Amino acid sequence: MSAIKEKSESRGLRTAKIVLKVFLRVFAVILVTLLLVVMLLVGVCFLAMHGPSPAFRSQFAMFAYETSALKWLPRLFLGDAQFEMIIAENTMPEAEDGTASNTDLIQITDVSESNESVLPLTIEEINGGTYHGYMMIITDPSSVFVGTVEQFRESDGDVVKKFCERYGAIAGVNGGEFVDMGSYSYTACPVGGVITEGRPVYENNNIGKWNLVCLTNENKLILLKGYTVQQALEMNVRDAVHVKHETGPFLIIDGEPLEVPSIDVYGGGKNPRTAIGQRADGAILMCVIDGRQASSLGATFKEMIDIMQDYGAVNAACLDGGTSTQMEYNGLTVNNPYSPTGPRRCPTAFLVKSTESNSSYDALAMMNGEGN
Repeated sequence: MSAIKEKSESRGLRTAKIVLKVFLRVFAVILVTLLLVVMLLVGVCFLAMHGPSPAFRSQFAMFAYETSALKWLPRLFLGDAQFEMIIAENTMPEAEDGTASNTDLIQITDVSESNESVLPLTIEEINGGTYHGYMMIITDPSSVFVGTVEQFRESDGDVVKKFCERYGAIAGVNGGEFVDMGSYSYTACPVGGVITEGRPVYENNNIGKWNLVCLTNENKLILLKGYTVQQALEMNVRDAVHVKHETGPFLIIDGEPLEVPSIDVYGGGKNPRTAIGQRADGAILMCVIDGRQASSLGATFKEMIDIMQDYGAVNAACLDGGTSTQMEYNGLTVNNPYSPTGPRRCPTAFLVKSTESNSSYDALAMMNGEGN
């Protein structure tokens, strides 16, 4: 009996040794693979930061600077002084505090009544040299408003599809920024001020002055630099969100594009972008550009200016971008957000009310040439 027990224990010990050896080999393969990947990434970053092309170095540094997770990367390879110099050279200048775009330049016309061929909501595909995206054109600006999460809190917000479902909206794009510290983020907690359908619903400490992208009670898009929520309300604003200048700058004010500081980087890296604007006839423009993908690297702020100008924007601004960039229409995500887990959650969104006229046909089918 003792001999049988010893043999059994011996077999068990050999089996354990074999399992341990296999585990160690697998672990070693995984570890070596990870080290090779890390070395490759470090090599790529080193070449990007110290290669022969200053334009590529600046482009790569600005790309990383505009992300929440990789802001530290350029400093690691360039040092603080050189990185800060690149940021200073390639960040778009801000409008002065007290700037307010001129709403008199917008003369809203009911094009649907004057021209039966004009549809209330259309979606067009956009293709540039290094980017791909979509432009949504809403001819009735009164149907556009700001939607919010059910409760602002230090937690997760909602994707735009969820906003549309809760408000019964037919379409929308992501809105203002949220608390994002890189190591953690609260996507249900906005930064700055928020106004929705005439109600002030959020403002940090009630004392801030913000970059507000707004819609007035006259259904005109107005850009306010350095205004409080109360001041915006006194200017007849009904909906508004805040986006800081570094990630969501104003693009066009009173028909004039904002200056871009560098012919190499054009005021920002190539990243996913969301923008909103308004034509002189009142139509609202909502644009999303995919990025950080092989099929679409993304757009710079200069390219966003060019796109919005091409579509006739009198006033336009970027909203929050990056992994937040998303466009929804009729229950479908129109673009291809950069995130393996789907679109990022947000605290606010610009939404389009579902009306009898804009829900009577399929805008995506029209874009794809499939008719009604």
